[in-house]
Amino acid sequence: MQKELDRLVDALNKGQIILYPTDTVWGLGCDATNKDAVDKIYEIKHRPSSKSLIIMVSNFLMLQQYIDSVPFKAVELMEEATGPLTVIYPNARNIAGNLIGEDGSVGIRIPNDEFCKRLISAFGKPIVSTSANISGEKPSSIFKNISSDIINAVDYVTKYRQDDDTIAEPSSIIKVNIDGSILKIR
Repeated sequence: MQKELDRLVDALNKGQIILYPTDTVWGLGCDATNKDAVDKIYEIKHRPSSKSLIIMVSNFLMLQQYIDSVPFKAVELMEEATGPLTVIYPNARNIAGNLIGEDGSVGIRIPNDEFCKRLISAFGKPIVSTSANISGEKPSSIFKNISSDIINAVDYVTKYRQDDDTIAEPSSIIKVNIDGSILKIR
């Protein structure tokens, strides 16, 4: 695993796009602070840049670096979550502008997966985590089901967990507004 982590971090440091397993489905990733790399992911997915992408951070301390403040309701939701949860937070900061929604928000997940946590920690910055599919197509938690168009478009494909046939679903998504109100997105 360490060799793969080193290769992935090297690719991220070069502004490249990676294909990697997440705590949910296989994902396309890049440095979430690199606007050009984020643009490449939008191109690969054929996704309009008006539809924001999710990012992952390794822990609560890292989360606090990328939003103005963590609403208490978000903390409660994360503690109560029984599965992967992405929270859309208001007032994003310190990330590529093309990841921030028109309302200033950003979707962030703290994965409960050792590989993802180690990757993000080794990189030291948030990583984009969007499903490895063309926009509108079904995401996959199984590598062999990923389109060759996606595989051929990225700069580095990790070998880690390519043989894993575990079925997983995308994360739940909850939006927490500044006033503490919540909206279930998915």
